[in-house]
Amino acid sequence: MKSIKLILVLGAIGIFFVSFTQLSQSTKEVPYPEGYREWKHIKTAIIGPKSPAFERFGGIHHIYANAKAVEGYKTNHFSDGSMLVFDVLEAIEKDSDVAEGKRRILDVMVKDSVAYADTGGWGFEEFKENSKTERTVKNLAKQQCFNCHALKKSNDFVFSKERN
Repeated sequence: MKSIKLILVLGAIGIFFVSFTQLSQSTKEVPYPEGYREWKHIKTAIIGPKSPAFERFGGIHHIYANAKAVEGYKTNHFSDGSMLVFDVLEAIEKDSDVAEGKRRILDVMVKDSVAYADTGGWGFEEFKENSKTERTVKNLAKQQCFNCHALKKSNDFVFSKERN
């Protein structure tokens, strides 16, 4: 009888720790990508006023990838630790020129197949303007980010391609 109680208690403790670990992993915070402008620049694009994405993402975009993500662009499979940054800046038109304005948002994707299993292995976050702490996505990553990125499942949920 004592051995059955011991097994039940140990089992309950085990379930508690597994649940706690899974909860903490699924709520893992995406870090601010310190030094990202020193990473490989993948490409630049401009989303203009005629685009349906203009209101949210209009402006000049620079995409950066850390070393692990650079390898992922070669194989369409990004390993854990890959980070991508989508730097969105205002596009200021003056005469016939377009120049970078202030930062609007900084979107970050980080690959961790365990922590972000519900979203294809990717964690998503968006930092407001130049802030390293003011987050706008938070717990809404699945609704706000992954539902769109799910369209690119064959490319490991990544929209961008490395510029040749």
